[in-house]
Amino acid sequence: GSASGSAAFGMGTCLPWMHLLGCQVAEKHAGVSCVTASMDDIQFEEAARVGQTIAIRTKVNRAFKTSMEVGIKVTVQDVLTNAEKIVSVAYATYVAKPVGGGKVELKPVQLLSAEDHLEHSLAIERRRIRLGYVQVFQKLMQESNKEGDSYACEEQDAVSTEHTHVQSTELVLPTHANHHGNTFGGQIMAWMQTVASISASRLCRSHPILKAVNMFKFWGPSFVGDRLVFNAIVNNTFHNSVEVGVRVEAYNCEEWIQDQPRHINSAFLIFNALSDQGELLTFPRVKPTTQVSSQEWGGHHSLPREARTKQVKCTFTSPFSDTCFVFQAYLSYSNIAALTHLAGKPGWDITKTLDNVKIWTHEEGAVLSFKVEMQVKVPSHVAFSLLSDFSLRQRWDRHFLTCEVLQAVSEEEKIYHVTSAPTAGHQPRDFVILVSQRQPCQPQEPYTVAVRSVTLRAVPPSPEFCRSEILCAGFQIHSNSSSSCTVCYFNQVTSGVMPYLAANLTGSSKSIEDTALECIKFLELEDSKC
Repeated sequence: GSASGSAAFGMGTCLPWMHLLGCQVAEKHAGVSCVTASMDDIQFEEAARVGQTIAIRTKVNRAFKTSMEVGIKVTVQDVLTNAEKIVSVAYATYVAKPVGGGKVELKPVQLLSAEDHLEHSLAIERRRIRLGYVQVFQKLMQESNKEGDSYACEEQDAVSTEHTHVQSTELVLPTHANHHGNTFGGQIMAWMQTVASISASRLCRSHPILKAVNMFKFWGPSFVGDRLVFNAIVNNTFHNSVEVGVRVEAYNCEEWIQDQPRHINSAFLIFNALSDQGELLTFPRVKPTTQVSSQEWGGHHSLPREARTKQVKCTFTSPFSDTCFVFQAYLSYSNIAALTHLAGKPGWDITKTLDNVKIWTHEEGAVLSFKVEMQVKVPSHVAFSLLSDFSLRQRWDRHFLTCEVLQAVSEEEKIYHVTSAPTAGHQPRDFVILVSQRQPCQPQEPYTVAVRSVTLRAVPPSPEFCRSEILCAGFQIHSNSSSSCTVCYFNQVTSGVMPYLAANLTGSSKSIEDTALECIKFLELEDSKC
């Protein structure tokens, strides 16, 4: 199911509408009442202005037994030019409320389009990040508590965060709640945005613009009649942006008298501000002045936001720290997502067909990609096991001169250093790659082995090799029967890979076909040994 709506309003008002329409489509799919469990990080790419129309479209991407992911796409349209831009693409998790004493098991989502299949496939990756967020947050808080005031800025001109503390109290009325008496999650988000905006304005002395909402988690419900206390304070500044932490506590009448709050929400909101000339304002450095601001907020929770930058730079430290799980989570998601998007693109053109091998190419602008499809007489799980271990690739791929495991990031992620033999007129090349492997969650889904280049500080470029890059490559393995499978290899061609493919693409070499045949031979031979 899907839902949509439109109106002319700002980003603060947009949050409750995003939640409301997300909840509507969740309940349409579940057939029962649903509550919000969490909202993934929300990035606002465009600002809405007076006279523009915001459209919000929602759909259920995937159901996980008693919870589901809902995709929320927000666009803004200029009514005079009809130009439409994406404001935000967000994902929320909704939980079906139990009926009677038992949990409601959700029906699978019916996939109608290629986009539905893509989002359904990637939903499991986003879920991995969500499940890891709680653990990450707890670790970060423990570190802040251990290190105390070590994050306090020592610069003499640093501004105290004390005057940015804002507290607000709201009474939950029937208009703020659903028909079960639970407070609308979107209403809480709107209240949080208001108090955070006031906090940020005390530092920038301007009208702050909401750019992102990070780590928004519903820890517990609130009800009609509850008093909700919102505490906001500036955590840290990052040149042109400021992060505000908001904590929400709920009290019923008895809890209010006894001063026994229930922690129901926390989130971190990112703002920037514009000058009269429309330029981004620079924020001053800040220093925490209370135990709460230096320890509870600490500044560490900017990691998820930094991680989105790191996934572009693909930079790993060595050894990989547990507290940097979020970097690995986002980079792994980016790795899997890039391969899934490439495999799902329409318009692949077949160029060669052999008995068990087909070669396809795809051109999109200046980007060239190729796909090699191989029919293999081995079970899919065997092919997956052999192809995901890149230390075995030298046995069938002559382009791999050496392959060394540098780091086992997790059970499903490893970093390799690969060297390749020189080609005519080119220096030997080397690659530092992250290999992410995933088993299917459902029988009809493929096994996945995704590959992309990363930067490992412990392995800088060497004069012996030309350090090259792989943007997107890897395998998807589809099961045909209990004893056969289809192996598809994808590669988005880069300058580092081009020397090994140029002759193939001009038709003067058959190394792609030869490598594919060697891969089939290797897989079937290894399977026969088992």
